[in-house]
Amino acid sequence: MSRLLGLLVLVFDVVALVDLWRGNKDTEKKILWTIAILVIPFVGAAGYFVVGKR
Repeated sequence: MSRLLGLLVLVFDVVALVDLWRGNKDTEKKILWTIAILVIPFVGAAGYFVVGKR
C-alpha cells in the first residue's frame, strides 16, 4: 500500500513539474516552484496547482 501511495505522489510531482516547465512563467518562478515541489513533494505540487496556475 505504501509503495502505491509513493508511486502516486511521484506521478503527481512529475505531472506538476512538466506542467510548470511547459508554461509561460518567468524562469525565476519556475525554479522556485521546482524547489518547492522537490523539497515538499505532495504539498508543493498541490500548492502549485492551487496557487501557481493562476
